[in-house]
Amino acid sequence: MYNSYELNESVRRALDLYSQSMIKVAFAYLKNITDAEEVAQDVFLAYLQKRPVFENSEHEKAWLIRTTINKSKNMLKAGWFKSRNPVPEDLSYLPKEENEVLHSVLALDKKYRIPIHLHYYEGYSIQEIAVILQAKPATVGTWLARGRQLLKEKIGGLEDEEICL
Repeated sequence: MYNSYELNESVRRALDLYSQSMIKVAFAYLKNITDAEEVAQDVFLAYLQKRPVFENSEHEKAWLIRTTINKSKNMLKAGWFKSRNPVPEDLSYLPKEENEVLHSVLALDKKYRIPIHLHYYEGYSIQEIAVILQAKPATVGTWLARGRQLLKEKIGGLEDEEICL
């Protein structure tokens, strides 16, 4: 267990290291930056309340991302959330190529969108994603392959070209 100072330092370090990744994961689920930031805050509040002890920094990051996913799913189940508006079309602050790719990724079904985000944007391996999403590695590989195929159909590309996100 932590004393107060150690807990505060641990949370501060995690906030610096992982908050952007957590917000991106939540955004992949919720498609709204404000809601994604709220989920990240809720996760850090849970961190403070539960005071988990981690084996290493990878274990800590995996716990934070898994908790972010769970809290994002809970928010999606909430009745007030279902009556909200979709992603705004104005993402003009992004370069044109990124805007098109982001819209295409966000338009994917959740089972393809989340693994693609974790793999390409967060740098997780298929095995790590399988642990985070509580699925078999073969299933995650299938989701990634199908998601890439759907993106290729939407965005286009050369026949032998791989999609680079």
